[in-house]
Amino acid sequence: MIRPRGEKDMKRVTNSIGGAIRRGMKAGLTAACFGLALAGSPLPASAQNAGGGDPAYEPQLQRLAEILGALHYLRPLCGAEEPEVWRDQMDQLLAAEAPTPERKARLVSQFNHGFASFASVYRTCTPAALAAVDRYMTEGTRLTRDITTRYGR
Repeated sequence: MIRPRGEKDMKRVTNSIGGAIRRGMKAGLTAACFGLALAGSPLPASAQNAGGGDPAYEPQLQRLAEILGALHYLRPLCGAEEPEVWRDQMDQLLAAEAPTPERKARLVSQFNHGFASFASVYRTCTPAALAAVDRYMTEGTRLTRDITTRYGR
């Protein structure tokens, strides 16, 4: 049974959303770090194409693409005024990687999967959506740092 939200419940959601918006500047800085860390640190050819196949960091990069897609949907939904930031980060990632057409298609597919997964569930910002944003911001920052630290020059 769905119960109507009382004033207290709505105030709690509004406060959560307000907190997310206040964290927007931090998120913007984190977004810049995602792209700058990857674009500013070209990866050596040995890491990019070990054995002629996908690079050793491909699973992490696929996950990062999925996270960028999810954030591209969730951040504006929750009030952040950054409609293209996460798509731009994905474009920077693709430019830095210069992937083969097949690999590019896989990365773009992961981005789209991240976007569509949340678009199919969330129509409004909820505390669960805000929690997902926080988790993904943390994970995306960690992945970017790990990839550039381990495989960057």
